[in-house]
Parts: sequence; structure tokens; C-alpha cells
Amino acid sequence: MRVKIKKFCKTLHLKNNPQLIEEYTKVHAPGAVWNEITQGMKEVGILDMEIYILNNQLFMIMDTVSDFDHDKAMSELANKPRQSEWEAYVSKFQNTSEDATADEKWQLMKRIYKLDT
Repeated sequence: MRVKIKKFCKTLHLKNNPQLIEEYTKVHAPGAVWNEITQGMKEVGILDMEIYILNNQLFMIMDTVSDFDHDKAMSELANKPRQSEWEAYVSKFQNTSEDATADEKWQLMKRIYKLDT
């Protein structure tokens, strides 16, 4: 039996600085993301998340519960414990402002192709 999920893909650019990119990668290594951040994501309905990198471009795949309301969940996530602190912390790596929320930083992508199976 397959569980129905929603999938969202997002992109964000890091500052084009190899040292900052390396540090950003370390901040996202297994076990390095603050517990409050991963807990908050789970509480709003994010089931799984992967982030990929190519040079200074990030690509995120976010799997969510089937009734996930993206705008509502991102608003709720922004108010979770330590979320604004986390966003300010990682902003030093990103081409964004320190006070931007995750939803303001990560741009939602539109799917233009899907392999039919």
C-alpha cells in the first residue's frame, strides 16, 4: 500500500564563497541541524526533506502529508521555537537578508515534467 504524499521542490542560492559553502554543508551534516528545527518541520507536516547542492545553488525536495497547506505550514513553522534564530544563523551563507523567513528564502519551483509510470 502506498501512502499519498505531497512533494514540493525549492531552490535557494548561497553566497558564492567556497569557505561559506563548505561551512553551510557542515551545518547540514547528519545530526548538525538543531533539534528544534527538525522537530518543528515534523510538527507542521513535513515527512522528509533532502537538500542537494551544485556550486552555490541549493535544491530542496520536501515530502509532506497529503493535506499539507504550504502557506499555512510555512507561516506556522516561522513561529516555532528557535526558527527565527536558525534563519538568522544560516543567512550568513545565503543570498538573502538576516530577517527573511525560510519561505521567503526558498523559492518554490514549478514542476514542468513528470515521467509517467
